[in-house]
Amino acid sequence: MNKVIIFLLGICFPALLTGQQVADPVSSEFYRPVYHFTPKANWMNDPNGLVYHKGLYHLFFQYYPGATRWGPMHWGHATSSDLLTWKEQPIALYPDSLGYIFSGSAVVDKGNTSGFGREGKAPLVAIFTHHHPDGEKNGRKDYQVQSLAYSIDDGKTWAKYAGNPVLNNPGIADFRDPKVSWYEPAEKWIMTLATKDRIAFYSSPDLKEWTKESEFGETSGAHGGVWECPDLLPFDHNGKKMWILLVSINPGAPNGGSGTQYFVGDFDGKRFTPLEPESKWMDPGTDNYAGVTFFNTGGKVILIGWMSNWQYGQDVPTKAWRSAMTLPRELSIAESGGRIYLVSKPIKEVKKLFEKEIVIKNPAINRDIFEGKAMKGPGAYRILISGMPARDFSIVLSNEVGNELIIGFDSSSGNYFIDRRKSGDVGFEPGFAKKIPSRRVSGTTTIDLELYIDVASVEMFADNGLNVMTAIFFPNRKMDKLSIRSSPGVRPRELKIAVARPPANQHTK
Repeated sequence: MNKVIIFLLGICFPALLTGQQVADPVSSEFYRPVYHFTPKANWMNDPNGLVYHKGLYHLFFQYYPGATRWGPMHWGHATSSDLLTWKEQPIALYPDSLGYIFSGSAVVDKGNTSGFGREGKAPLVAIFTHHHPDGEKNGRKDYQVQSLAYSIDDGKTWAKYAGNPVLNNPGIADFRDPKVSWYEPAEKWIMTLATKDRIAFYSSPDLKEWTKESEFGETSGAHGGVWECPDLLPFDHNGKKMWILLVSINPGAPNGGSGTQYFVGDFDGKRFTPLEPESKWMDPGTDNYAGVTFFNTGGKVILIGWMSNWQYGQDVPTKAWRSAMTLPRELSIAESGGRIYLVSKPIKEVKKLFEKEIVIKNPAINRDIFEGKAMKGPGAYRILISGMPARDFSIVLSNEVGNELIIGFDSSSGNYFIDRRKSGDVGFEPGFAKKIPSRRVSGTTTIDLELYIDVASVEMFADNGLNVMTAIFFPNRKMDKLSIRSSPGVRPRELKIAVARPPANQHTK
C-alpha cells in the first residue's frame, strides 16, 4: 500500500479510462510495465488474499474501478499458473451495506472448519476488513470490522457470509488488514491484525468465532505512522523454528512515506516474543509496500508487494491506470554479523521472462557500454553484475535528454543507493526527487547485484538477497545508455544483460 542499457520503448497499450473506451492509447502510457502486474485501468493498491489453489495463483488487490485515484475499495482479481503472466478476472468483492472492502487474506479451508464447503469440496475463504465510510465521517471509532466471503467454485465467484461481521471492533479507529494462517500444533486458525500502532493476535477453530490471544508492538519498532498489513511467517534456521512478523507502516518509513518493517522472534500459538525490540526494514527503497505472502505454497514463502508509496502514489504521471505490483519474491532468513535478517530474492522462474542474454567479461568503466541501437526490446531487462569490488561505484541508466537513474554503492557511508533526482518527470510531488540510501548488511569484499528494470521501475537485489531496494521513476524519453562510473580498476568481473520476452504482461498484447 517503490544500469544499464537501452530502455523504454514507447509502446502503446489499449486502456480503459473511467467510463470511456479508448481506441488509441495515450502515448505516455509507455510507463506501463511489461512483466509486472498492473490493472487494465484505474486505481490499484495493496495485494490481498494471495492464495494458491488447484494450479492457480490468485492475486486479489485493493481496486477502485471508478477512477485512477483512491476511492470506494473493491477486491480486484487476477490469476496466474506461473506467477509470471497474469490474467485479470472480474471483480471479486464489491462494497455493500457494511462498507468498503479493505485489505485482508484468503485461505484454503481444507478441513472445511467453516462449514462453507459443499459435497466434499474445500472452500476458499476470504477474510477482509469492512470499512464503513459514514462511521468514519461521523467520528466513530468502530467503523472497521472483520468479515468473511467464501467460494465453492475455486475462486471464480464469491458469496459474503450472512453472519458478517465475524469480529467486531472494540473501539479502535484503525482495526484492519487480517492475515490468517493455520497453526498446526494447536490445530487452529491465527489472525494477525493491525490495530492502530500495534498488532493483535486472535485464534479461531472455524474462521467464524474469534478469541483475542495477545498484543505486540506497543514499545517495539517504528511508530511514525499507522501499522498496516501484517504477516506472520515461520522459518527453520539451524534446526530451530523462528518467526518473522511483517508490519507495514504509513508514514514513518526510513526514506519517507510508507514502508515495511519486520521483527524476528518466536510465536507459541498465542504470543509473539521478539528476539530484539527494534525492527528492521524489508526493502528500504521507496516503492514496496503492504507486501504479504501466499497461502498454500507448500513450504515456499512467496511475497508480492504494492510497487508504490502513499506519499505520491495517487499523483504519478500514468494516465489510464495507477500502480503495479512487485515481482514475486521468495523469502528466507540468513545470519549476518550475528543477527538474523530476512532475505528476499525474485522467484527462480523469473528467468523465463528473459532472452537474448549478452555476457561481458570485465566491462569498460566511465564510458557507455550500451547505447543507441545496441539493445532492442520493450524496455524491460534483467541485469546481473558479479564480483564488483565493495568500493564507490555507480551504474547509470541515461538517455539523450539527460535523464539519469543511478544505482550504486557509497563505501564511506556503507550505503547502497538509488538516485532518481534527474530520472525524468519528478515534479509531481516534492519528495519524489531524491537519492534513496539503504545500509549494506553484508560485509563481503565484493558485491553481486541483480537488477530488474521494467519501463518505469527498478528492483535491486544485492548480496544474495540480504539487501533489497525498489523504486519507480518516470523518464522523459526511453533510457538507451548504460555506463559504470568508478575509480580506475573498480569494475565487475562480469556483466550480463537479457531482454524481456514481450509481451509478458497481458495488457501489452
